[in-house]
Amino acid sequence: MWLGEQITARGIGNGISLIIFVGIIAEIPAALAQFLSQGRSGAVSPAVIIGVMIMVIVTIAFVVFMERALRKIPIQYPRRQVGMKVYDGGSSVLPVKGNPAGVIPAIFASSLLLLPTTIGTFSGNSTSPVLSTILAYFGPGQPLYLAFFTTMIVFFAYFYTFNVAFKPDEVAENLKNQNGFVPGIRPGERTAKYLEYVVNRVLVLGSAYLALVCLLPEILRSQLAIPFYFGGTSVLIVVSVTMDTIQQVQSHLLAHQYEGLLEKSQLRGKTKKRARGPARR
Repeated sequence: MWLGEQITARGIGNGISLIIFVGIIAEIPAALAQFLSQGRSGAVSPAVIIGVMIMVIVTIAFVVFMERALRKIPIQYPRRQVGMKVYDGGSSVLPVKGNPAGVIPAIFASSLLLLPTTIGTFSGNSTSPVLSTILAYFGPGQPLYLAFFTTMIVFFAYFYTFNVAFKPDEVAENLKNQNGFVPGIRPGERTAKYLEYVVNRVLVLGSAYLALVCLLPEILRSQLAIPFYFGGTSVLIVVSVTMDTIQQVQSHLLAHQYEGLLEKSQLRGKTKKRARGPARR
């Protein structure tokens, strides 16, 4: 945690996310070598290897598309008068991500699914029949495991979005304080209900996307017996951290360019003032 905070304060990106990202990336060469060695020994057919690679590329492209997807809500600002001048009201958009909760629902759901296994590990050989039954039914790839995983992902997607990531009441209040409004919607409570309605509809696709990405590796491993070594949560973390880091690098580069332009303009202003001094004398 301390190292992650130091990276966040001194480096680029979220430090803890980058540490998790590096831990996942470090396992890719060994897993890929083992997967290819199984194909060389004949345990896995070449068609399966090519199919898995194509599926990974398609899944990453789908995750990038969904993480960059936005639902833009138009915001209008009224005209304002300053002295004798009347300024036209501006317009902007309120972006709502297709997946407002990010990777949090998948992490919470997978953590809850690991709870019975953790309890069974602590109990050792003295496992009760009830716990053994729970471990059997909630083992990886079992129907109850997949159903519970999907339910928890959908639940945490809605819970985390409306309680942490996007609060319609606060957003509507901020718009009202800034004299902004959604065209055709009355400011205040009506705007909050409209925002809640829009986010609910967006989360139907967002939660389904999270569940699909997280369940696909489990189905490949259990039902189709394909040795897929990474879970959907790992793919989501790798893609989201990579996109966030690239955006922050671009913002730093853009800020550095603006700083250079400001310094050049200040230097030019100083040289002009110095050049005009002797002429006035």
